[in-house]
Amino acid sequence: MKILKSSAISPFGGLNFVLKELINKKIDKILKSNLPELPCQCKYNWKDIFFSYWSIIFCGGDCSEDISVNLKHAFQNNPYLKAPSADRLLERLKGLATPSTVYRKNRSNVDNEFSLNPKMNELNLKILNAISGIKNKNNLVLDYDNTFIYTNKSDSKKTYTKKYGYCPGIGIIDQEVVYVENRNGNCAPHTMQDDTIERMFEQLNSQDIEVDVFRADSASYQFSTITTITKHVDKLFVKAKMSSTLENIINSIGNWKKVEIDGEIKYRGDIVFTPFKDAARRTKREDLLKEYRLVVTKAGKKGGQLDLFTGESCIYSAILTDDFQKSNDEVVFFYNQRGKTERVFDVMKNDFAWDNLPFSKLEQNTVYLILMAICKNIYNYIIEKFSKTYKHISKTFRVKKFIFRFICIPAKWIKTGRMDKLRIYGNIAFKT
Repeated sequence: MKILKSSAISPFGGLNFVLKELINKKIDKILKSNLPELPCQCKYNWKDIFFSYWSIIFCGGDCSEDISVNLKHAFQNNPYLKAPSADRLLERLKGLATPSTVYRKNRSNVDNEFSLNPKMNELNLKILNAISGIKNKNNLVLDYDNTFIYTNKSDSKKTYTKKYGYCPGIGIIDQEVVYVENRNGNCAPHTMQDDTIERMFEQLNSQDIEVDVFRADSASYQFSTITTITKHVDKLFVKAKMSSTLENIINSIGNWKKVEIDGEIKYRGDIVFTPFKDAARRTKREDLLKEYRLVVTKAGKKGGQLDLFTGESCIYSAILTDDFQKSNDEVVFFYNQRGKTERVFDVMKNDFAWDNLPFSKLEQNTVYLILMAICKNIYNYIIEKFSKTYKHISKTFRVKKFIFRFICIPAKWIKTGRMDKLRIYGNIAFKT
């Protein structure tokens, strides 16, 4: 085989269309105005830092070293960014970290380490507003959940699953990550969750994002968290945590109806009651008590063991809500939609490298988590828009398929007529 040398051609020509779209949406200006001012002698600005790290993901990489080892040659002569070294990338991101805070609950000897970064969360929301106009949308549903990111970093602590890692709290609206608050692994999801929820709503309200409905799992089923949520939304749907008090309430339900779910016969009913009376009494906040609706689905146990409080051999699944209009089936169906958050976590960990944290400290990795959350939100916008223009792209594509179908196009920048032009090698109907 005879080999002929030629000038460098980038194998990631499609990336230029992504970068151009970000500039059209003025993301570079948002970065400049919302991040610390860099010294005038700096060779790389914030656009170069952020665009380069996002480009690593859009080119199939998963760590900062990819830009030096595998990708820097592909970014030569690119008019949209100057690619720094991996060390420079990480050093600049470290500078965006804020010190973590240690909290200790009353009558507890456990130190709960939280990493808050309101500036980076604000940046995320401003970019999200620029690309999707989220603040102008109606009927927004906010899902909150925690996920475990297992890692053996120097400061990571053991989770209740007996593995080391972090346990960040994540706010999600319509598959967009809108809030990230990092916690060390020993901090349980329910610990001080009311404070986390309050901070999340403060960030959203500061960017004029009004949430109508809130959904969460049973970690949010506590008096302080529920009262915090009701201050900010019209409706809430929270998985109820089973207890002897709740089982006694369930025993009072008299409107059970048979439903068939995946070929299995179950029963569904509801009841109106006032929860958290004991907690309100202990904290002297009885004025915050209110009535809620409990929608319960029960199914028979295989072992046949009777429940001490209900006298039935059943497994119960209960949803607390202040929506009195939906039917029982509609409440359950609507709540189950929050299962999509698990898909978001899967995408973040596998497509956007949340499982490959670059730093050794909690607060620095918080910056990285938010950086990749912004990248994910940008990808949602890019794939939605580009799928309307190019018929070989679908908005359901994961990043890997998008890279194969769109990013991996041979191209190089040439100068002609005093203009930079992108020459694409292939009979592909791209438009600008």
